Amino acid sequence: MTRRARLLTPLLAGLAVTLLQIAMAVLLLAPEDALSVRYAALVQHDSYWFMNIIDRGYQTIVPPIDHKIMEVSNVAFFPAYPLIAGFFHYALKLDGNTALLITAQLAAWGFWSYFFLFCERWKVSPSLQICGALLIAAHPAAFFLVAAYSESLFLMALTGFIYWSTEEGRTAKLWAGVHGIVMSATRIVGVVCAAFPVVRSLFKTGWGILFEPRRWLRELGPAMGLTLVAASGAIGFFVYSQARWGRWDIYMLTQAAGWGIIPDYFAVFKPESYRWLVPALNDPTEASQLSMSVGALLLLCIAACELLPSIRRRAGLPVRAGIYFSAAAIYYVSVSGVACVAMESMLRYELCVHALIVLAFLNFLRQFRTPPVLVRAFGIAAVALLTAVGLCVQGWYVWNFTRGNWVA
Repeated sequence: MTRRARLLTPLLAGLAVTLLQIAMAVLLLAPEDALSVRYAALVQHDSYWFMNIIDRGYQTIVPPIDHKIMEVSNVAFFPAYPLIAGFFHYALKLDGNTALLITAQLAAWGFWSYFFLFCERWKVSPSLQICGALLIAAHPAAFFLVAAYSESLFLMALTGFIYWSTEEGRTAKLWAGVHGIVMSATRIVGVVCAAFPVVRSLFKTGWGILFEPRRWLRELGPAMGLTLVAASGAIGFFVYSQARWGRWDIYMLTQAAGWGIIPDYFAVFKPESYRWLVPALNDPTEASQLSMSVGALLLLCIAACELLPSIRRRAGLPVRAGIYFSAAAIYYVSVSGVACVAMESMLRYELCVHALIVLAFLNFLRQFRTPPVLVRAFGIAAVALLTAVGLCVQGWYVWNFTRGNWVA
């Protein structure tokens, strides 16, 4: 019963946060109308592309059309989200909008449950758990977790992959593999995040193992195998594309032709990529540009916390290093992809980076003794201020999003 209670508490906490997010978006900010219409207002923009894939399957000409027409070329999104939503649509006879939303919101519940399961495993104090949850939920783009987008499915699969791959036992590795496959089949960056077990193992055993081939294969072999399994979701999509259209990279070609996505892999090293001006609320591109800069600042700050001798802590470092690697990979791939379109949508992509950094930082903080009252008061005040500002900005974005305006 104790073990069940330990599992039940994170699940209930995750459900509560998810329901609060839905209530804020649907009951408070969606257009005034019937409840079903308000709920359906969370289906916007990219959601219609997912619905097109559910209804028609993947369709395209080769080469893809040079502008966005989903009836001609819709292979611009990875398959896991429309595939799972399609199951609910056809198996449970749900309409497409509801299937997309239920899939995203169940995934949001899964993500929040894994967040609290990590806190339970790491014995993070309740006050730190609340602060961490608030910092994630108050991100201006956090409402995408309950909208008909793939953010929540990717985050759920990624956190589940990390959770189970750091657990012992064959059953845990099986669950890790399942989550990893969904992860890489949801977003292309999941292929890079699949290397989490290898990065964790390298920090656990020491980098010197790379110079010892026999030991390298023996001790890193299981981690490399799990990485390969996790990456197979994306690999399967590429194999399908090659078999059907003779182009394994049709996804990238469609992104380039329709969205103008030409990756710039040096964008993160260019000073002109970073913008620090406070964005206008009615300019989502400026908000995305600022979020790109803030994401880099967060990664630098967390690196300083880990490397400065005065505050360095080694306990739990292999897991944190793997999480940092995943956050940095998402950030780098996202920036490289959207640099050519003025960082459009980076606000949404940075949400995943932000969530991982908060999760890793909770693991870092739990090593310290309870700080003095003044330090705790300052921390709580800072979190309260950031939460209030973040929720206000998020509320504005939800108001616009549910009325069909582009946000990120």
